[in-house]
This record gives sequence, structure tokens and C-alpha cells, in this order.
Amino acid sequence: MRLLYAFPEPLPLPRARGVQVAHAVTSLAAAGVEVDLAHVPVAGESPLAPAGLQSAPGVRLLPLSRGWPAPLHRLPPFSRWHSARLFAARLKAQITARRPDALLVRHLKLADLLLAARLPMPMVYEAHEVFADTAPARRRARVDAMERRVIAGAAAVVCNTAATAARLRQLCGAPRRLLVLPNGVTRPVSLPEKPWFECARHVIYAGSFFGWKGVGDLVSAAAGLKGFHIALVGGEAAQIKRLHPALPAAGAQVELVPRLPHAKVMERLAASCIAVLPNRPDPDSTFTSPIKLFEYMAAGCAVVAADLAPLREVLADDDAAWFRAGDAADLARTLRALAADPARARAMGERLREKSAGYTWQTRAEKLRDFLAGLIA
Repeated sequence: MRLLYAFPEPLPLPRARGVQVAHAVTSLAAAGVEVDLAHVPVAGESPLAPAGLQSAPGVRLLPLSRGWPAPLHRLPPFSRWHSARLFAARLKAQITARRPDALLVRHLKLADLLLAARLPMPMVYEAHEVFADTAPARRRARVDAMERRVIAGAAAVVCNTAATAARLRQLCGAPRRLLVLPNGVTRPVSLPEKPWFECARHVIYAGSFFGWKGVGDLVSAAAGLKGFHIALVGGEAAQIKRLHPALPAAGAQVELVPRLPHAKVMERLAASCIAVLPNRPDPDSTFTSPIKLFEYMAAGCAVVAADLAPLREVLADDDAAWFRAGDAADLARTLRALAADPARARAMGERLREKSAGYTWQTRAEKLRDFLAGLIA
């Protein structure tokens, strides 16, 4: 099977979608799929770097510009402009030449442009959110119309959560074929012994610092967590600077750590006892399949999680200590209760470590490969 995976953004991209793309294509190739990765190149860097690779057998890189053609690309204002439409035009020429068996796209506008081209092979749209719900109000009607066209026209839709699939069906009608497929993780082969007897001193959040992720709520909760040490890992410099004034004068010791290489993040998680998913009840959280959840599980951490439907799709009642999303006081109460019961925390971490075996990137790729094979057949 030959698959063209199109991503009209610069790669490597350290944000979640860039990490997901790198793991998706490399694990598909490991599962026996020949993958052409169409992407916007970054000079001197591999698009597969977020997966810890410079290259991978079975993945052919197809760098394409989304900028204006020469010589305009060097002249302002053209040098500052880029467009999915320009990327799509170049991509269509490559599709005609390469004749892949199927296309896989997770960018809504690019999917719409490719469907309009009426290409001869099936196109699969990979939905990681519902843009009609998350787009700015001024663009919502246009985005909603685009999303309807893509869901109706795609040969199949792959959704990251059942919540995403349900909302798309509600807004756009049922797709022709549907697969719900969450994100995944590469499991560490082994883990060090964790200091469960002092788990309050080993609490971590690892991920981006966007408002809907709930990092601000965790900082607020820290005021009521005397004796705790909480590491917040993954912020940009400006985000860390904005958070500093909110740090509590008393309560938990909060460590603000900038974005780290993935291997270093996993080292921090492996040494931590309790990991926190403090997502707020915002539209973006409605559709999340957080990679960090699966990393928490694979690292054997006990999990404190906001009580949100997408997280409940993965975690059973006793797989997490749940708190009311957006309620910092309840988050603090839940953390205190779990830290006061190290035996419960340890059992939870061991159970989640075992459960993570069902959520590897390779397991995900094999399910996707089989789904695509059925579509092509």
C-alpha cells in the first residue's frame, strides 16, 4: 500500500500535531505501509525529529513550498505570505506523478482543496477537533461549510475521539466510513523505582501552557498544597514569564520548566509519581486525545484528571483521581487525597503502565493500516 500523508505546515513542529504526524508516518511505515510525507521543509532539520528519527525506512520525504514562486518569494510582501492553496497546487502535481493508493490529510482547508480537484484515489480526513466549534466567531460560518463539505466528500474519516466523531455526525451528518483512533505513545522498556512514600514531592504536568490546558488552574491549586513540589514542564519563555506573578507565596513549591526534548520529558515523567491533566471545560478540551495522557500512563504515573468525556474514553473510574474541570479548589483537594494514599497512587500507576500497552503508536498504525486496506479494496 502506498499512502501520501499531506501536512501543509513546517516540519519538524514541536507542538502536539507535529509530534503526532512524525509518529504516525514512522509507525505506519514500520507496519508495512509505503508513506510519502508531503510537508513544508525546515532547513537543516528532519520532519521526523519529534519521533527521535532523522529518517525511517519506508518514509519518503516530499518537501513542498507553500510560498510564492521565485522570484516573488524573496520580495516583500510576498516573502511574508504563504497559503494552503499554493501548497495544494504543488501537491496535486506530485499526486498525479506518484499515483498513491490513498491520501491522508489532517488539515481541513487542504482536504477541501483536494476534494475539489476530484483526484482518482480515496482521500481520508483525519479529524482532531471540530473546527466549527473552535474557530473564531468571524470565521465560523465559512469553516462550518468547509467542514461539512469535507465530511461529506471524504472517502473515510478518522477521528481522535468518540466525542469528536459524535459532534461531527451531529453537525455534518455521518461520514461514509469512520474509524475512532486515539493518539499513542512509545513505551519506555523499563522504569526506575518511584519514591511513592513521598509522592507529594513528585508531581508533574508536561505539555503546552495554552489556557485551555488548565495550567493556570494548577498554579492556583498550588496555594493549597503545602509540602508539595509540582513541576510544570513545556512552557514557552513568554508563557513562563506570564505565570511567574501567579505563583503562590505559600503552598506548593512550583518549578517552571521550559520546553524540553522529548527524551528529557520522559525522564522527568519516569521519576515522577503523580501526573496532572488539568484541562479546562473549553471547546478545545472537548475533542482532545492528549499525547501526554498516554505518556503519563507509559511512565507509570498515577493520574489526576479533569472529569471530561474524552479522558473518560481512555480512563476508567479507578484509573484516575477525578476532579471538576476548571475548579482549582477541587483539583487541590483531589491531589491532597491521592498523595495521602501512596498505596493507591502506586497501584494506579502500575495499572496505567500496563494499560498503556494497548495505546502504542505501533498498535495505532496497525489499526489504521487495516482500515485503509479495507477502504482501498
